[in-house]
Amino acid sequence: MILRRQPLARRTVLRGIGTVMALPFMEAMAPSAKAADAAARPRRLSVFYTPNGMMMEQFKPATTGKGYTLPSTLEPLNSFKDQMTVITGLGHPQAAAMGDLNAGHGRSCPAFLTGTHVRQTEGTDIRCAISVDQVYARHLGDATQLSSLETGIDQPSLLGSCDIGYSCAYTNGISWMSPTVPLPVAANPRDVFERLFGDGDALDAQSRMAQMRRQTSILDFVREDAQRLTGQLGMEDRRKLDEYLTATRDIEKRIQRAATTPLADAGAMERPAGIPDSFDAHVKLMVDLQVLAFQADITRVATFMIGREISNRTYPEIGVPDSHHMLSHHGHMEEKKVKLAQINRHHMSYYAYLLQRMSETKDGEASLLDRSFVLRGSAFGDPNEHDYLDLPVVVAGGLVKHQGHVSVAKGTTMSNLLLTALNAVGVPDTRFGDSTGPLKELSLA
Repeated sequence: MILRRQPLARRTVLRGIGTVMALPFMEAMAPSAKAADAAARPRRLSVFYTPNGMMMEQFKPATTGKGYTLPSTLEPLNSFKDQMTVITGLGHPQAAAMGDLNAGHGRSCPAFLTGTHVRQTEGTDIRCAISVDQVYARHLGDATQLSSLETGIDQPSLLGSCDIGYSCAYTNGISWMSPTVPLPVAANPRDVFERLFGDGDALDAQSRMAQMRRQTSILDFVREDAQRLTGQLGMEDRRKLDEYLTATRDIEKRIQRAATTPLADAGAMERPAGIPDSFDAHVKLMVDLQVLAFQADITRVATFMIGREISNRTYPEIGVPDSHHMLSHHGHMEEKKVKLAQINRHHMSYYAYLLQRMSETKDGEASLLDRSFVLRGSAFGDPNEHDYLDLPVVVAGGLVKHQGHVSVAKGTTMSNLLLTALNAVGVPDTRFGDSTGPLKELSLA
């Protein structure tokens, strides 16, 4: 007689002192391999946001349809051309002044994922609307350990004014839990790691730093539980578990290196331990944390800001020592336009990195990318004009049928695309923001 093992529960975790590790989907969690097919897989929503607009001449393809040629800014995405759609012409009519002060960032950034006109204020009486990512998080309820994950590169400050007449709450984040509750961005990889896998409050700050100096791993705390679980797994699941634990340890080591590496100018700027000194290392680490959270189904909703709106970051590593925001107001000066296009392409390479990581990470029989809606965008097209009616948008992932380059009538509300995103991840809503219906040019897969 053949004894069949009971399938593992989907929410099986590894436990240790102050630690709970969710696990990726494995065949042992289903009574048969067919149960792990695409139809049974969770759907994920990921948003990758870049600040200060885009040089549209280097972003917008010259032709529409699938036969278009990638312009220079989009060239880093060449490997994913068949898995993405470039959309031009979408905008946010609600970002218009409508009698408010002549400031653009403070209205356009919060409108990006909400499709709403915000209240002009520098005080605490902010008012926006729930963002599309939080609509999906609310729809999922308690299906995952974390309802959503909001990460970025710049430390947020929700107090004070960051644009003329507009609170910093409007420009330091893109996720809104409710009209009056913006969700802060987490920029320290160590904080994100602890949120995903461990109880950061279980140790005081001094003990936690001592633990990092000893190179202690979270895996040490769950090793016994992992060994017990391995005995219940087949060969393929053992491989998946080993890959997952290896990826987790790799991220730990990168965070530990960042925490113990002296900063180039520690006297001029104080950073929390855990933030890499290199922009490249920081961005990739935050992307990898998001992918790990998706892989383990800790969350299915994530937003990432590669810079806060009105960012003045410089990029000497690519030969651009000038302030990003100042370059965005290029005044049609060719030298500034060239440098701004360099930054745009640089940022696009990290969106390509996100797609690459999601495509190579298995999710049942497919990949994370196959079961995700991955939106890349900015609150402006041409930043010199604060153009909020022709945004640079790219959609990737396997939840929609891709069309190459789609050009819609300028000013078509982006809320239509956000509604399509909700429908793609299984939310049956028929309206969002100022939508007039799903974006007809982009059909569901």
